[in-house]
Parts: sequence; C-alpha cells; structure tokens
Amino acid sequence: MAVIVALGAFLMTLAGGWTAQRVTDRRHLVLGLAGGLMLGVVGLDLLPEALHAAGREVFGVPLALLLFVAGFLVAHVVERLLAVRQAAHGAEDGVRVPQVGLTAAAAMVGHSLADGVALGAAFQVGGGMGVAVALAVITHDFADGFNTYTLTRLYGNARRKALMMLFADAAAPVVGAASTLLFTLPEEPLGAYLGFFGGVLLYLAAAEILPEAHHEHPALSTLMCTVGGVAGIWLVIGLAE
Repeated sequence: MAVIVALGAFLMTLAGGWTAQRVTDRRHLVLGLAGGLMLGVVGLDLLPEALHAAGREVFGVPLALLLFVAGFLVAHVVERLLAVRQAAHGAEDGVRVPQVGLTAAAAMVGHSLADGVALGAAFQVGGGMGVAVALAVITHDFADGFNTYTLTRLYGNARRKALMMLFADAAAPVVGAASTLLFTLPEEPLGAYLGFFGGVLLYLAAAEILPEAHHEHPALSTLMCTVGGVAGIWLVIGLAE
C-alpha cells in the first residue's frame, strides 16, 4: 500500500515541475512562490518534525536546531567557496554557480527519499497513520517538484539537468517507501537529517531565491506569491493533521 501511495507522490512531484516550466514568462512570480513554499516547508513542516524526532539536547540546545544552523552555515560556506573558485577561473562576480543548484536539488531528492521512508514506516504502524502521512507527502510533493526544477534552473543549469533532477525527486518517495520492506530507519537520525536539510533550504530561500525574485520586479504580486506559498503549506499541513 505504501508503494502504491508513493506513486501518487511521484505524479504530484512531476506536476509541480511541469508547472514551474510553464510559467517562465512570470519568472519573478515563480521565484516568489518557490521562496514562500520553501519557507513554509522549513518552518511549518521540517523543523517541528525534526524537533519531535531528534529531541535530545547537546549543551542545552536541541540537536535538531544545532543541525539546522549547521545546514544554513554549510550551504553558505559551500556557495562562497564555489563562487571563489569560479572567480579564480575568470567568472564574473555575482555569476551563479551551477553546482550549487544541483546540490540543492540533490538535497530535495534526499528529502523526498526520507518522505518515502516515513510513508512506509507510517503504514507499518497502522492504516490510519499511513493515510495521514500519505496526505501530507502527496500534497507537499507538488511544492518539492516545483522547487527542485526552479532551484536547478535558477543557478544556470541546462533544462535537461533540471528534468533529470525532477525525475529523480519524483522517484525518490517510491524508492523510500519500497525500502521499508527491508528495514526501518531509526527516528532520531531521520530527525537530525530533517533539521540539517531545513537549514540548507532556509539559506537558499532567504539568501538566494527571494532576493532574486524581487531584484528586477519588486511588485506586490511577487510578495503575495511568497505569502501565498507559506499559507498554502500551512493549509496542507492543517488538512493532514
């Protein structure tokens, strides 16, 4: 059952990527919406789940929050190092580094894989729990597909690479759900990963996507797309509870 439900997540992820492709003439709106979706996923979905799963503290601070900050810093350091490397090879200052987009998309794939594992584990607990998690996974995988394609293209990668990452992100929940037929992932490592991944996403949303969305089009419509993205994730989470 978990694998069958994961196929729905596969289709929803592809739908999100398809939508991101079709609205390229409104790029600032796409980026504004993507930033809002990412902020919503981080603050309303990933962090609460990470704090619940990885609840122990390290020197008075929850492990999930430490890894959240670590993820933010790692994303910043990696981007700066890659930018310096590009500059040393003659690239202009401010040029986006394609590897950053691919790394971010790969992190999205890892997140979707964890979604599939969580889906399979939920169905092992019981049908009711499985249905609740399935609703959350399938609905927010639209945002995952949207963000995976947008992030890859934002950093200058070719459309072919963006589509490859999109298909990898779509297949990841199916693989994750199928893997639970063989093993069960402990709760604390999953929570630690979600905290770290949340920090990476927050950096990309706040330092890259949203500034780019408002760079040439500081319009109210862009801002409303961002707010709408956050509100949409809140609605999805509320319906899934």
